[in-house]
Amino acid sequence: MSTVDTPLSKVVGAKTGKAFADHLDLHTCGDLLYHFPRRYDERGEHTDIRGLQIGEQVTVLAQVKSVNLRPMRARKGTLLEVVVGDGTGGSLTCTFFNQAWRQRDLQTGRWGLFAGKVTDFRGKRQLNGPDYVLLSADADAEEEVEEFAGALIPVYPAAAALPTWTIARTVRVVLDTFEPPDDPLPAGLRAEHDLAGIGPALRDIHRPATRGALEVAKRRLKWDEAFAVQLTLAQRRKRAEQLPAVPRPRREDGVLAAFEETLPYELTEGQLKVGDEIADDLAGSHPMHRLLQGEVGSGKTLCALRAMLQVVDAGGQAAMLAPTEVLAAQHARGLRELLGPYSRPGELDGNTDGTKVALVTGSLGAAARRAVAAEVSSGEAGIVVGTHALLYDGVDFKDLGLIVVDEQHRFGVEQRDKLRSKADKPPHVLVMTATPIPRTVAMTVFGDLETSTLSQLPRGRSPIATHLVPVAEKPQFLERAWRRVREEVQKGHQVYVVCPRIGDNDEEEPPSDNEKARPPLAVLEIAEILRGDLLPDLRIGVLHGRLPADEKDAVMRSFAAADLDVLVATTVIEVGVDVPNATMMIIMDADRFGISQLHQLRGRVGRGTAPGLCLLVTEAMAGTPARERLDAVASTLDGFALAEHDLDQRREGDVLGAAQSGRRSHLRLLSLRRDAKLITEARFAAKDLVDADPELEKHPDLAASVARLVDDERAEYLEKG
Repeated sequence: MSTVDTPLSKVVGAKTGKAFADHLDLHTCGDLLYHFPRRYDERGEHTDIRGLQIGEQVTVLAQVKSVNLRPMRARKGTLLEVVVGDGTGGSLTCTFFNQAWRQRDLQTGRWGLFAGKVTDFRGKRQLNGPDYVLLSADADAEEEVEEFAGALIPVYPAAAALPTWTIARTVRVVLDTFEPPDDPLPAGLRAEHDLAGIGPALRDIHRPATRGALEVAKRRLKWDEAFAVQLTLAQRRKRAEQLPAVPRPRREDGVLAAFEETLPYELTEGQLKVGDEIADDLAGSHPMHRLLQGEVGSGKTLCALRAMLQVVDAGGQAAMLAPTEVLAAQHARGLRELLGPYSRPGELDGNTDGTKVALVTGSLGAAARRAVAAEVSSGEAGIVVGTHALLYDGVDFKDLGLIVVDEQHRFGVEQRDKLRSKADKPPHVLVMTATPIPRTVAMTVFGDLETSTLSQLPRGRSPIATHLVPVAEKPQFLERAWRRVREEVQKGHQVYVVCPRIGDNDEEEPPSDNEKARPPLAVLEIAEILRGDLLPDLRIGVLHGRLPADEKDAVMRSFAAADLDVLVATTVIEVGVDVPNATMMIIMDADRFGISQLHQLRGRVGRGTAPGLCLLVTEAMAGTPARERLDAVASTLDGFALAEHDLDQRREGDVLGAAQSGRRSHLRLLSLRRDAKLITEARFAAKDLVDADPELEKHPDLAASVARLVDDERAEYLEKG
């Protein structure tokens, strides 16, 4: 008998075991049984060939429509062309060079599974030399078709050397000797949530007799995935509750109250609500660990400043960590402008009740760095803004009470952890993101954080109109776009032009739906074209990640001071760059960007009194997935609706990100969009179980199962937040 820990080679032989290890990283019987089918084909229910993408590795269930054997013109030999169809009107040509003997098997009317990479030849989709297995009406008639005898045919994530039917055959061999483990889920939980046992679930996910049996198996295995993640997060929350923190209660007579009196506008209802949530957390005796998400321009920075001032009032210091020097410098400038005299204590026009705002970046000179370090270590600087330079030795805080992390996904675990270590007791932590996060993602990936959301934009924000420029269909629209740039500049405004690549023979690999597609447009190329023929009389600047830090800062200062009319840039401007006079953005090759990136980018315009305009330039044709993404962005300014759409479009993968270690994670079935109800159930069940048994000491099998499903690397990621 075999178990989940039995090496595959012991069951299927050394040669096959090595192939699975080398090509799919599957080493044990458990690895193979958790390598779930991607989909299930059914006799009479056919894959839609019309939806196949060029470059995609596919397996299709199709019928031979025609067979043509002819001599090749350019060289000796024969070419066998087999056209297959799926009953939907779509067709695919399978080509075989010098393999005339296949004509005996591939007869008109035969059904089979055909696997290979979709290529394009003269406008027609084809598979070159595909692997295939032919199906028979009498499944017992052919040994090679035996594994497909059931009504449902599993189609596995495969490799060129291991097609789906080889995987299915190997799974069958393993299942014949497999002894399922003791069920790790407590019997009470299984009964309460009507879940199948682990043994039947693992069998039926691979060889379901009916659709009903398949759904029962899927539900159990999805529950395992969701429950493992939620248990890990619940344990993390439980441990965080035990940590001591220095309470930082609000003072009614401090700098925060005085600052709020000077605000020339009223806070929105959302800002007040979020402010109360954060203030209550800061006053607690356990560390705050809160995610603040909100649209671009919703007022997250003001909420963060109020939190930082509350900590300063309580005798502590606050650190704001930003991903780039441009953004760190802008945050420091913005905070000083908001605070006014309260950021200049000790100066002639300063207020003695205020606190200094210090900026720490890697490009500071030695003398400036020493001066800033002295302000930080003495506590004179109550608010410290910086990049990774804040993490270096030599930057020591007198009493670090709050860490604010801007765009937290840009920082690694170790970086955040190092900043935490600069405090005597665990500091309060506020992480901010302008990328809207769907509820199920927040619950699953950020489930250890309390979440606050700012969905309301402050009054006075200008609207942003977004339009497509489909150059393949209407090339004159692009000419009109460049004329519109000139019109905006003539009105005294400024324009961004965003490209997906830097250029100058850079090595960035473009994503492409078509192997023959041109490389994406580049900043250096477009800037040269604009300076040459299109906009020779305008002042054009260039900004990208390869520029030295001081040059980047100089370009941004020039643009902010209106010394440049047009800024041609990469996504380095995506986060935090604030130039109210910039009213227009043209995004070249917009289909090369993701939905959330496009939404972030267009948030750079419409930040002043004039309305904003964003043009999405694309060669993607109507009806393609790329065009549908752009249509979605153009249809709404609601980032949360776009985040849901983005989640719906993406292929489901490991919800905790790509593996960094050699261990495998088995998070394969869970859909964050479709399984919201199941994830919520698992979350409540995990909380109840961890409240009763924090370290799962009474449930050793469950603890081991969690360790398999959420490996050490991910557990550490979740632990450190």
